[in-house]
This record gives sequence, C-alpha cells and structure tokens, in this order.
Amino acid sequence: MSTTSTSTAGIDLQTRRPAFNHFVELLSSMRFAIAVLVVIAIAAVIGTVMQQNQPMGNYVNQFGPFWFEVFDKLGLYSVYSAWWFLVLMGTLVTSTTLCIVRNTPKMLRDMRSWREQVREQSLQNFHDKADWHSPLPRAALAQQMLQRLGHAGYQAKLVEKEHATLVTAKRGAGNKFGYMFAHSAIVIICIGGLLDSDIPIRLQEWFLGKKPFAGSGLIAKIPAEHRLSTANPTFRANTAIPEGQSSNTAVIPRADGVLIQELPFTIELKKFNIDFYSTGMPKLFASEVEVRDHDTGDKVKAVIEVNKPLIYKGLAVYQSSFEDGGTKLKLKGYPMTGAGAESFVVDGEVGGSTKLSEEYTVEWSGFRPFNVENVATQDARAVAKGEKLEDSFARGLDKQLGSAAKNAHNKDLKNVGPSVQYKLRDKTGQAREFQNYMQPVSLEGVTVFLAGVRANPNDPFSYLRIPADDNHTVGEWMRIRAALQQPALRQLAAERYARRAMPAAGAQGGNPDALRGQLQESALRGLTLFAGAGDSATGNQAGFIAISRFLEKVPEAEQGKAADIFMKILNGSMWELWQAAREKAGLAPVAGDETHGRFLQLATNALSDSFLYGAPVFLQLDEYTEIKASVFQVTKSPGKSVVYLGCLFLTLGVFAMFYIRERRLWIWIKDGNEGASHALMAMSTQRKTLDFQKEFEELKQKLPQPA
Repeated sequence: MSTTSTSTAGIDLQTRRPAFNHFVELLSSMRFAIAVLVVIAIAAVIGTVMQQNQPMGNYVNQFGPFWFEVFDKLGLYSVYSAWWFLVLMGTLVTSTTLCIVRNTPKMLRDMRSWREQVREQSLQNFHDKADWHSPLPRAALAQQMLQRLGHAGYQAKLVEKEHATLVTAKRGAGNKFGYMFAHSAIVIICIGGLLDSDIPIRLQEWFLGKKPFAGSGLIAKIPAEHRLSTANPTFRANTAIPEGQSSNTAVIPRADGVLIQELPFTIELKKFNIDFYSTGMPKLFASEVEVRDHDTGDKVKAVIEVNKPLIYKGLAVYQSSFEDGGTKLKLKGYPMTGAGAESFVVDGEVGGSTKLSEEYTVEWSGFRPFNVENVATQDARAVAKGEKLEDSFARGLDKQLGSAAKNAHNKDLKNVGPSVQYKLRDKTGQAREFQNYMQPVSLEGVTVFLAGVRANPNDPFSYLRIPADDNHTVGEWMRIRAALQQPALRQLAAERYARRAMPAAGAQGGNPDALRGQLQESALRGLTLFAGAGDSATGNQAGFIAISRFLEKVPEAEQGKAADIFMKILNGSMWELWQAAREKAGLAPVAGDETHGRFLQLATNALSDSFLYGAPVFLQLDEYTEIKASVFQVTKSPGKSVVYLGCLFLTLGVFAMFYIRERRLWIWIKDGNEGASHALMAMSTQRKTLDFQKEFEELKQKLPQPA
C-alpha cells in the first residue's frame, strides 16, 4: 500500500514539474514580456488621454452615470495607481528578471568562449573566407597571425589540432553587455517606479488602518487614522500656503478623500512674487520661504521657483502653482426678483461661505485681480433676412449671453479689471456658479457690466450684459427691473404712453378715447408679458420669449408687421416706466436723447436675458484685500535614484547594442610542401554591415602579406 502511494506521488510530482517548467519558460520568454509591455503602453495611453485624479463629479458629467461606474471599476481615473496596473508592472519585472537570469549565464559563457571546436570543413562553408600559402612554417605563421590580430584589436588564442594549428580570435564581445544592460534597465526602472508608486500608502491603508478623510474642517483636528507619519517611505502631496502663513502638513489626494501627510519641517511663505505677460498668462512666479526643522530648530531661507525646487532632508518642495489665499471681499447686492430695488452689503472671503438668507448660501470660490480679454467689436443684434422672429430672439439671446470675448479673429486684448467667482447654493444643495466683473467693460461701443453664469462646472460662462448708467453703476438698470415687477407702475407707464402717443382728439376720426384705451391696453399687455406676469397661454415665460410666444397667435403673413408695432409700443412703454420709477424715487426725468435711448434699448435686452440668470441676487464687487497663496508639491521619491540608475543602464545598453559589433575570426593553418604552410581564414558576425565587409577585406589583404 505504501509503495503504491509513493509511486503515485512520484508520478504526480513528475507531471507537475513539466507544467511548472513550461509556465516558467513562458513567463521568462521575450514574447510574453513584449505582450505585457504592450498592455502597459495601452494603459499609459489611456492615462494620458483621460485626465487623472479629477473630482468624481467631473467624470459623472463627462461620461454619464453608467460609464462612470464602469470606468471607476476599471480604475481608469487613476490608472498609474490602479491595482491591475501595478500587477502588470510587477509581472513585467518578474518576466524580464527571469529572462535575464536564464540568458545571462549563456551570454557570459559565450563571451568567454573561444569557439575552438570548429573544423576545417566547417570553415570552408563560411561566406566570408580566404586562403593563402605562406613560405613560413606552421608554428611561425601561427605566431605571426597571433601578433597581427593583436595589432588589429583582436584577442587571439592558439589551439593545437591534429596536424594543424587553429588561431581563434574575437573582438567586440562586450556587445552582449548591451542586451544585459538594456533588459536590466527595464527591471531597474520598473522597480524605481514601483518604489515611487502608492503601494506603501496602500499597505498602510490595508494593514495599519489608515483611511482617507472625506469631510471638512481644520487639518489640525483631523484624527490620526487619516494622517501619515514622517516615516512614510514615499509620497507626492500638495500644500497651499497663503502669504504670511505656514504649514507642516501636506494633502495626498485619494479617490474617496484625502490623507494628511506630516512633514518633518514647517514651511512659512514670506512673500509670493508673480509677473505676467501682456496676455494675462503668468510669466514667472516664485515663493520666498523659510523652512524650520522640527528636530534641530534650524531655519533655512530659500526661493522656490518653477523647475528650481528646494531639497531638504530628502524631500523635494516644488513650486506647483498659485491660487487665492483667502482674499477679503466686500460686495454690494441687488435683488433680481420681486419689486425691491434697495441694495445691501455682503462680506466674504475666498474659500469660505456667507449665509445670504434662509434659502441661499454663497460659496466664494475665486478672485482674479485682473482679466485680459478679447473685447473686439461685433454686432450682436443683427437679424438675418428671412429669419423667424423667435429664432432671431434666440440667436440674439445667445449672443447677448455668450462669451465676453467671442471674436477669435480680432485680438483686441484688454485688461477688464478684477472679477469674483462664487456659487449660490440653495437649501436643497443645488448650485449655480457665477463670475462677475467689478468694473464696466466697453463692448460693441457701449459700457456694460458682465455677470457670468453656468449650471455645470464643465460649461463655459454665459454673460449677462447690464448697461452702465450715467454714473457708471447698475443703479438705473436695477431701478427699471424693480419697476417692471410693480403692477401699479406698469399701469401708470401704459397710461402715460397712450396719452403721449395720442395727444389730440378726433383728428383722424373715430373715438379717440376708445383708441387711446386700446393702445393703453396693448402697452399694459406688452409690459405684463415682458415682466413674466402674463397668463398660462404664454407658458409663464418672460422677456422676448414671452412676446414671441404671444405673437405666434397672429397669422404668419402678418407676424412681421405685428412684431414691429408691438416692439414700438413696448419700447415706448419701457421709457415711460423708467420715468415713472425715477419720479417715484424723487429724481428728475432723464433727457430724451440718443444716449439714453441707446441705454434703454440695452437695458431692455438685458432685462429679457436676466430671466435666464437664475439667481435671486446680483452681487457686484465693491472692495477687496487680495491675499495670494502658493501651492507647493512636496515629494519623497526613493525610487528616483533607482530610475536614474536604470536610465544609465539603458543608455549603456543601447550604446553597446548599436555601436559595439561582435566579430569572430578563425585561421586554420596546416603544413604545406617543403616546410611551407597553408592558411584558411573565415570570419563571422551577428549583423553584417558595410563596416564588417570593409574590415574583412582589410584583414584579407594584410594577414597574408609576408613579414
């Protein structure tokens, strides 16, 4: 029984060994390593094309919920730290290492070998061969060949054969070092990359209970389970430091939060310097810092610039970028809904939030001290021939709400001053993002205030253009907006317009009071529709869209004429509404000149667009105290030196493979007649080139020459 069991176990072991040997042979084969390298290259292409380590919300908006989940499971949002990518790298290292282990001893033996087992018949079969007769005896000729080959740069050796002497020589055997160095370089570079990967951080998450922090609050109060010690062997983290402040931690972004990396020193930003090109792009930015060592208390002053990092205690501090460091803002708010027109003061700080009301909170996301824009002139209100009324309104609305610099062919660049960016979030968590310019901008020959809005972070801003009044403010436009929402003022404006349009009685016949009443009714309907207070027949729309919906009821053949009449009535009514609003505020009427007529036209356009603004308030920047912040990238890269070593090996390997050519040469010498001798020379190489042929011809001429 025991004998049978032993025999069965031996058979199983013999069966498993060939399978294991086949697996090792496959793993160590060059074709397998190339296949893995191709997959890694494809993954690198994906990681290059797809932006890595972005906020997850950006990927949801870009790919949609379904593909977001698919790509998330595949780890495509952080390809280079995905588990499968690290497995591929490890497999490539293993495969290439086994290939080196298997082939290096053979190559070393071949380099040391003289290949002295050749025979005369085999030399006769070489393509590059030559033979000659010499009056010298065999021994003397062999010594002469040995000496001449040495002068030609060959290592040579004499081997005595039966009735013959073999001179075997070699040159360029170091060519095989190229293969060994090149393959070793792949292993070394991959190991360096793995050392600088997030494997050590993953190990701490798996075995030491470290977890990414997904909340908010002060860094100093974040629990220890979300913090990595200074003993962390490798990391790549960021820290943003405002001017005059310091930091001794950095943030490592993770897919589901951040980890806090403790630093062995404190960085204090003394001053941040920045210089710009005329286009507004930063030309140079640098940080004057002071580093205080936690262990010794020593302080080191340095200037960190782009591509000029600070190296301290094995850590590299790079100038990554810059951002706002908490600029203090003071803004003036104006209602954008209802009949109120009184302004109010709002204070904020970039990076913080301000409670605006029970319904809304302002999150201050950015501030720019100046903005260089293309403010080229263009006609934004031209209506194409044959265009439908509603299409012309929509196109005009698009141009009105379009970019602040649409004309890409006219490079009329100009600094339009400071701007503030913020999000207005309601109590349900929904938010729209806004960008408002502090100063009025001259566009299309008029001065307007730009108020940008977007609902999606990936979308460009669309800009509402509020015309500046005589005092270069938005006050008059806000007055007209508020008046438009007051039924009493709309009624008064309609009455005044009808009275002004039909001052005389009976000149054209008919009942003047009835005609005036009809005109007043039409004016009131136009103001009501424009204000968005119409009936459900217009879909509760406002502005020009509501008027276009109303005019759809008119027969198509008469729509053009009806639109002209209706717009004239609306323009006249808006003028009376403006005057009535000023009268109510105790102000004198404005002059009925071309300047104010143009202002009212732009104000009407902006009022129509304002119904798409989507915010209950308009916030205009009034004052600010700018505070800059420098963003540093702090790295600990033990694999960097390893990668440099691998690059050196790769350079040496490529040089050896391409510039060192291995050549082998044999001379078979045997006795001839009357003390003379006969020599047969053959030469070979791995890659035949013109240089090889030239060298062979030279040796073919020189070696047979008499002494």
